[in-house]
Amino acid sequence: MPPEGQLLIDLRPASLRGAEPLSALLPNPVRAISLDEIEEGQHQLTPLDGPLIVICERGIRSTLAARFLRADGLEAVAYAGGVPALRLAAKSR
Repeated sequence: MPPEGQLLIDLRPASLRGAEPLSALLPNPVRAISLDEIEEGQHQLTPLDGPLIVICERGIRSTLAARFLRADGLEAVAYAGGVPALRLAAKSR
């Protein structure tokens, strides 16, 4: 479970974000950014955003995005298992 207050980066497309917003599962702040924006360095994130948790639908794209963000000097980790794992963790909370 992500620590409360830690910024979540939601890589999912708008249709999935709208169908199941991460804010409905957790009280964490959430920012929607595409993998393309991250790859191109257009994410507008800074170290002041704190440690980042990157999440996608299954956990595959978030791993790649977290690598790009670390290459940009940011502290970022992928949430293993994606939204399904987050959903389970939120239920057991």
